[in-house]
Amino acid sequence: MISRDLTFIVGGARSGKSAHAERLALESGLPVTYIATARIADDEFAARVAHHRARRPAHWALVEAPLDLAGALDSAAAAGRCVLIDCLTLWLANLLCPRDSEVPLPDWSARLDAFTAACARAQGTVLVVSNEIGMGVVPLGAATRLYVDELGRLNQRIAALADRATLVAAGLPLTLKSP
Repeated sequence: MISRDLTFIVGGARSGKSAHAERLALESGLPVTYIATARIADDEFAARVAHHRARRPAHWALVEAPLDLAGALDSAAAAGRCVLIDCLTLWLANLLCPRDSEVPLPDWSARLDAFTAACARAQGTVLVVSNEIGMGVVPLGAATRLYVDELGRLNQRIAALADRATLVAAGLPLTLKSP
């Protein structure tokens, strides 16, 4: 039997979802591994990442996983540990809009499957952060529609596996699913 406590945290941009996940990680009292999925592309985004780093305790382990999120989770997840993944939104962007390419990575779909499987077998406490971007109009452009559709599907997959799911809006956590 797998001893896992998987929490899915979703919200809009600047909703407070990352800060909420960080609070949960601190409150767990467990050693924390923070898995960052971002790739820094410009100065503005570097400032956003620096803001996140400044908020996190220095003793948390950091793993950067812009592509192999399943492997990073498999390596970090263990009984008596907490893993915080921030975030699926940027990870999917790395897969569907890779640097120096006009087309998605050829194995992007297999990577989604591998990550879902890693979540299912993970042990310990796992906190997964993602954006909710599908509450507006259907976007123009095939690439943007693919991204919005696939993030929505990925969010649904992880929420279905999760023991808990929380929507964060205006800094307030709203329970969507609890054990």
